[in-house]
Amino acid sequence: MLITTSRLSMRQITAQDWPLFLRLHTESRVIEKCFDQPSDDDIRAKFESRLPHWSVTSGAWLCLLITDVETNTAVGITGFDYDGRSAEVGYLLLPEYFGQGYATESLQGLINWAMRVHLISVFQGIVTEGNSASEKVLAKCGFKLNEVIPQAYNIGGILYADRIYKLNTNSQA
Repeated sequence: MLITTSRLSMRQITAQDWPLFLRLHTESRVIEKCFDQPSDDDIRAKFESRLPHWSVTSGAWLCLLITDVETNTAVGITGFDYDGRSAEVGYLLLPEYFGQGYATESLQGLINWAMRVHLISVFQGIVTEGNSASEKVLAKCGFKLNEVIPQAYNIGGILYADRIYKLNTNSQA
């Protein structure tokens, strides 16, 4: 499985991608608006759960390595969890690639591929209140704020609202 956009290629992660996966889940600038830093054991378990070959019916997260094709440099990960009805999307980028459009381009490429190859038409993104960069990415990809759940998520002992965004490609004109 290889998904490409004008600047990026995306492929399922492999065991060799562990250092990047670990960095993405431990670097404060990446996770500060997403989640508390998990233990190394929890990160390893999450990583291992994403390694088996993915299929639309596997019930597991599809986790893709995002690579800049010009420099052949890994910039982050993206993917989704599909439950047969909708796909919950997610993405994490290394801080040195923030603000360069990689998250938007990779997410749009992923959505286009999921629609074309797997006929998935409903997508969801859950963003922690205050993560305005992620909200902008979702908006650029056509997602609309659907629901706000107050005090839904604890990061660093502070409760934040979950902001749930939806994209239904069947309802677009």
